[in-house]
Amino acid sequence: MNHQIAIDLYGDWVETVKQVFRGSGQPLPEDLTADQVALAYFLQTAVSQEEALRQRDANELRLNELQQKLLDHFEAAVLPDIRSRTGYEGDVFEFRWVFGQGGEHIVEERSAYRIPLG
Repeated sequence: MNHQIAIDLYGDWVETVKQVFRGSGQPLPEDLTADQVALAYFLQTAVSQEEALRQRDANELRLNELQQKLLDHFEAAVLPDIRSRTGYEGDVFEFRWVFGQGGEHIVEERSAYRIPLG
């Protein structure tokens, strides 16, 4: 089948981090790279810069692996589940990483399909 899928879980996470910093009254400079944004986030709680770098890299790897799994299993598992749970019949899918309602989720925007990650 021919489906249009938009997905960038790590990019969504980075944008959420930027929003958190803006909401805290300490916005990050707009010209920071995704790596710099992620490092700034993990530096808030890490005991060292080296630990923050490890956490940043692990988080990016985790989100990229989740994204790849979703894409790898889209036709066989995800699509049938979306169809049966939501009734969505379209061929355009927009997956987003979100934090809320009890933790991390991947949400498909057009069908409101939700995959909890916790």
